[in-house]
Amino acid sequence: MTHLHSKRLSGLGPGRVLATVVGLLAALVLGASGEADASAGSSPVAAPRWTDQPHGFASLAGGTTGGAGGKVVTVTDQASLARYAAAEEPYVIRVSGAIAVEPFGSDIVVASDKTIIGVGDTGEIVHGELHLNPGTSNVIIRNLTIRDSYVEGDWDGKTTDFDAIQMDTVDHVWIDHNRFTHMGDGLLDIRKDSRYITVSYNQFTHHNKALGIGWTTNVLTEITIDHNWFTGTKQRNPSADNCAYAHLYNNYLSAQVADGDPTWTYGNWSRGRTRMVIENSYYDGVQHPYQADATAELVQRGSILRNTAGRTDAWGAAFDPREFYDYRLDPAAAVPALVKRFSGPQQRIGATLHVPADHPTVQAAVDAVPDGNTVPVTIAVAPGTYRAKVFIPATKPNIVLQGTGQDRSDTVIVYDTPAAYGGSTGSATVRIAANDVTARNLTFSNDFDEAAVELNGEQALAMKTTGDRIVFEDTAFLGNQDTLMTDSPKLTTVSRVYVRDSYIEGDVDFVYGRATTVIERSVIKALSRGSATNNGYITAASTWTGNPYGFLITDSRIVSDAPAGSFHLGRPWHPGGEPEAVAQVLIRDTKLPAAIKASPWTDMSGFSWRDARFTEYRNYGPGAEVTADRPQMSDADARAHTVADYLRGSDDWAPYARH
Repeated sequence: MTHLHSKRLSGLGPGRVLATVVGLLAALVLGASGEADASAGSSPVAAPRWTDQPHGFASLAGGTTGGAGGKVVTVTDQASLARYAAAEEPYVIRVSGAIAVEPFGSDIVVASDKTIIGVGDTGEIVHGELHLNPGTSNVIIRNLTIRDSYVEGDWDGKTTDFDAIQMDTVDHVWIDHNRFTHMGDGLLDIRKDSRYITVSYNQFTHHNKALGIGWTTNVLTEITIDHNWFTGTKQRNPSADNCAYAHLYNNYLSAQVADGDPTWTYGNWSRGRTRMVIENSYYDGVQHPYQADATAELVQRGSILRNTAGRTDAWGAAFDPREFYDYRLDPAAAVPALVKRFSGPQQRIGATLHVPADHPTVQAAVDAVPDGNTVPVTIAVAPGTYRAKVFIPATKPNIVLQGTGQDRSDTVIVYDTPAAYGGSTGSATVRIAANDVTARNLTFSNDFDEAAVELNGEQALAMKTTGDRIVFEDTAFLGNQDTLMTDSPKLTTVSRVYVRDSYIEGDVDFVYGRATTVIERSVIKALSRGSATNNGYITAASTWTGNPYGFLITDSRIVSDAPAGSFHLGRPWHPGGEPEAVAQVLIRDTKLPAAIKASPWTDMSGFSWRDARFTEYRNYGPGAEVTADRPQMSDADARAHTVADYLRGSDDWAPYARH
């Protein structure tokens, strides 16, 4: 079998105009006066704001990979989080929802080679601390909210030591896109000769002591601190004591707690023998924005100060960060808007599972998605051929299957089971029973060779869906008989499927089922079986009689290598003789090949096609000649049979609207 690569349809017939998107520009609209001119500087503000790879000092000396290569698990309770975090082997630990830690203020010990990452922006650790003991190495903590271990009345944190994260004598740690707020002592304590640390895109809020570094006489710590938002904090933003190298850039300090303290209310402090470099940060409403001990060094360049007072020390040469690593420096004027928008937990972080990097198979990645999932999880499938079946059960909604190759043909999920070995459903290479599943840039195939063997049951599905709100974009479905089945859990349940910019091939009933299904801007190839008179049937709908919308094929092309006049557009399928399954199919604004019969609809299993709801509207091409056996929809009825009408339902579903 062959299929067309993912070329968008063009030339859809006389008078049709192909709308081409020439380019998309995502621009960040910056805030108030004084922050609007972000054109200066070394990078555009609309560039991607994060990757899954650490930068800064955490990227040096072998880098920081966390739990990469280990098992990926999703946790929703304290016991599971504590067990996996303390394990000896590597883990990627996805935190879904809020985990309340007991007893109040207790530690969750994090061992080496771990990634702890919030799922979307839902992951929270409440009333507890992540603690890295001496000797811990290679840890990534991302996309979490850690909050609320504050003990009322203990503003200075002298009676409790309930930090959000505390680490002693560790190396290679990346703290990224977290929100720390209202804890018992410090929000983030990096202590006792910890090395190769990066703290990026975090929010430190509603607290006294934000970020402290040091508690040692040695001068070893190398730390990068960038794109963080310190707001509603009093001190340690950060305080860096005896750091060999402290590089602070593009941080935003705002709305500092104003309690009249003349000394211990401050922004950045280079203490002891620290060498600190501050670049392009923004200070608004801060006392003592940056200061240095006489024994320390501090270089500041390019920052903006508004409504500030007190010390702005700068002396010594410190160091040149670019001698250690490359980095993007945003203009200081852009920092408030950038940090407000991009710091803290993000929905898109922690919601991607990579195949085979995180999971060896697509099914293993599906299995890792928690039951009842409410946050979209992307399963990013690397180019390759995956010979295995995949089942997405009804308990695992909100999944995106995304091929990561340049073309949909680069990533293929394929198997070769016919219905003779497990029934029609059992033959499917991929089954989707869950709601709200999207697949993009993939090929689904059942390569059972029906010509090679004689079987009673040659149906061989590439895909079967029963879920609602299923989307296929830039996908291919390869097979012969029964290639693509879009169904629903039962006859009277309406499920909806939207197929766009895709390719479907087969010979007998290869687009079939009872789901309301729209196929738009796609190519449908009717394969020849070598007959001069009857090579097969494109559709076999079994629409419930109470559902006015079955199959809509629109703005597409049907192509075929079969002889002229040898292919049917469809026939009515009544599963098990069910009289309430009355096919509805409309093919409109679609190019038809010469292979289509002049009488393109036919009977099935004793049910007449004339009792079904088969119509065409404004089709064109050599196979579109209107005859007495080709019902044509009126202009008035066609206005009520659009893509929107088929998919709207009671929830106004409109997956086409984003195109």
